[in-house]
Amino acid sequence: MATEDKNRATAAAILPLVGGAANVSSVVHCMTRLRLGLRDRSLVQDEALKAVPAVMGVVEDDTYQIVLGPGTVARVTPEFEKLVKEGQESAPAPDPAATPLTAEELAAQGAEMKAARKAKNATPFKLFLRKIANIFVPLIPALIGCGIIAGLNGLLVNLEWLPSVTPALAAMASGFMALIAVFVGYNTAKEFGGTPILGGAVAAIIVFPGVANIEAFGQKLSPGQGGVLGALGAAVLAVYVEKWCRRWVPEALDVLVTPTLTVLVSGLVTIFGLMYVAGEVSTAIGTFADWLLSNGGAGAGLVLGGFFLPLVMLGLHQALIPIHTTLIEQQGYTVLLPILAMAGAGQVGAAIAVYFRLPRNESIRRTIKSALPAGFLGVGEPLIYGVSLPLGRPFITACVGGAFGGAFVGFFNQLGDAVGSTAIGPSGWALFPLLDGNHGLGATIAIYAGGLVVGYLAGFVATYFFGFSKDLLAEFNVSQEPAASTTAATGPATAGAGPETPAKEPAGV
Repeated sequence: MATEDKNRATAAAILPLVGGAANVSSVVHCMTRLRLGLRDRSLVQDEALKAVPAVMGVVEDDTYQIVLGPGTVARVTPEFEKLVKEGQESAPAPDPAATPLTAEELAAQGAEMKAARKAKNATPFKLFLRKIANIFVPLIPALIGCGIIAGLNGLLVNLEWLPSVTPALAAMASGFMALIAVFVGYNTAKEFGGTPILGGAVAAIIVFPGVANIEAFGQKLSPGQGGVLGALGAAVLAVYVEKWCRRWVPEALDVLVTPTLTVLVSGLVTIFGLMYVAGEVSTAIGTFADWLLSNGGAGAGLVLGGFFLPLVMLGLHQALIPIHTTLIEQQGYTVLLPILAMAGAGQVGAAIAVYFRLPRNESIRRTIKSALPAGFLGVGEPLIYGVSLPLGRPFITACVGGAFGGAFVGFFNQLGDAVGSTAIGPSGWALFPLLDGNHGLGATIAIYAGGLVVGYLAGFVATYFFGFSKDLLAEFNVSQEPAASTTAATGPATAGAGPETPAKEPAGV
């Protein structure tokens, strides 16, 4: 089957299981997940959806998230959008003879759904982190591309190869980072309900070279001072100023007055306040990260590497992007990402241990074999949702593996060998082209590789010896083939019967 046909087939398999085109209100995707806004959550067939071959798992948040993995999600999403559009355009007109819901019934139904969703997901903290993630996630592809080019350029410069080409590569690698504040401002205004271009315009003040002639708090400003944090604050302020103007400025004057006041007021506050404050905060973040790893070392790495998997599971790891980006702006690389990447190594080691501990469970072993390549490349969600999390205890032992790997890298940071990444997004083996440090590329690669090995081994050992109780082994170390035969004989009506069926075939199998 052609790749395009395969992607369309996957989209076609997913659509009816989420309630059809009429039930889909929005479609977006991140690096690994198809994120759907749904009108009626009760129409989703979770177990059937998890059984779709390309689906690695599902996550219920403010949107319904279907884990497809990197690459796949970017190809399936356009096909899914086409099917949704076709389905909505071809939907039959409402039957006038049918009795419609009254306005009161519709309002009651909507209020009930909204209340249930809010009660589960919409805590203020989670909503805030979600907004921050939505601002920075669209920037990841550019950060990856520019980071790899920066690494390639650094290698060529060190080897003194292609001296006529390296300045061009430096421009390609640095251009986006020089203007990243503008993109952050644009996305921030869009996320907070303002006019995106006004957010970008206010944020552009931060990187304008002319600010070097301005003095605030007794100090000369410098272009880029405050970085992405300043851009974030400036754009949020611009949104509130704009909303105030929309409320009070007469409609006849709105097109002239509102954008002018938005840029003027927000710009003045940014220049004479936010740039200085955000610059101090950014400096404090860099100083704290250096202090943490210089003094905490192995202990800090243990905590960071051990607790990162739960953040990935909840989808909240994207909220760390502003911190990574600030460190890259200041130091040229983020020292946190290589340590956090050890969580994926622990997950891989745990999955390999599960593979050997459950020799009779063909279903789980197939899932592990298909998900391990992505796991080695740092994409942990397939293994999380397809293996360790449904099993329970192996998820904890995977965190143990990540903790040991993080401790290894953190220990060398404490000794003075900083290991960093020039971009964010990749992890696992995919992070090698982005590595940078303060003691040469060879030493940096060796330390990071050593951390991965420690994470693999610790995750494997912890899971193999402590990841299964006797009851868990008795329940899962059984062949799935008889169950499949029984399903075929009895028909689809009994395929999901019995409380143990979902547990023995984890999500994504």
